[in-house]
Amino acid sequence: MATTALVDSTLGELRARARATWSAGNYDAVAEGIWPVGEEVVRRVGVTSGDRVLDVAAGTGNAAIRAAQAGGTVTAVDLTPELFPAGRRRAADAGVDVAWVEGHAEQLPFEDESFDVVLSTFGVMFAPRHGVAAGEMARVVRPGGRIGLATWTPDGAVADMFRAMAEALPPPPAIAQPPLAWGDPDHVRDLLADMALEFSVERLPIDPDVDPADVVDFYVSSFGPLVMARRTLEPEGRWEPLMTRLRPVLERLVRDPATYLLTSGRKASA
Repeated sequence: MATTALVDSTLGELRARARATWSAGNYDAVAEGIWPVGEEVVRRVGVTSGDRVLDVAAGTGNAAIRAAQAGGTVTAVDLTPELFPAGRRRAADAGVDVAWVEGHAEQLPFEDESFDVVLSTFGVMFAPRHGVAAGEMARVVRPGGRIGLATWTPDGAVADMFRAMAEALPPPPAIAQPPLAWGDPDHVRDLLADMALEFSVERLPIDPDVDPADVVDFYVSSFGPLVMARRTLEPEGRWEPLMTRLRPVLERLVRDPATYLLTSGRKASA
């Protein structure tokens, strides 16, 4: 009982921290740079009219809005409701309806087999317990339903940015697995192979849409994890050493294409 209570307390703290992190800065502006990925994920899984679609850790609707444009009846779930106003504005601009629901990837607030399609673009990878999150996605998709995920690979400038921040900040609790593991095909196979999901993985490039003249200032002021890192490290005099390491990494973001893993597949029929 004590162990269960400790795990629940740790998870609660992690979720509260994640909500504070992703609501800091201006995630909607950052999401502009990865906006094409939602379209690619929706195309790969073949969302069509009448599909019931769930976008997990949806942010401001990268995949959700594209799925609605393709004719799906779409629900977007995220633990950071502060992002929903921007998502609603984007959906209205696109002329589509999306239902926005507060919730987290490790305990999706939906019945078993509720959806024809489950998607996530750079979202579910940040849930602390990968197996639990993968199991929840498998639970809520119907037999024969499809799944589509975009996750950063553990190489390249995006990975180097996350890695540098992780090394400068206090380590997460042991219960939290590293997000970048979701970009390792072997890790994804281990997560999904036992859940009656048939899938394929492919590495794809994306050019983040950021002006090279202001890339460093943009990410420092807009990207929630960096905003929170600065709040933690600057009072301790450790922010500038991190920035010395990060500046060339951030500048690489506008020179070299980033790489993500696209996982697409289908749940076995009953």
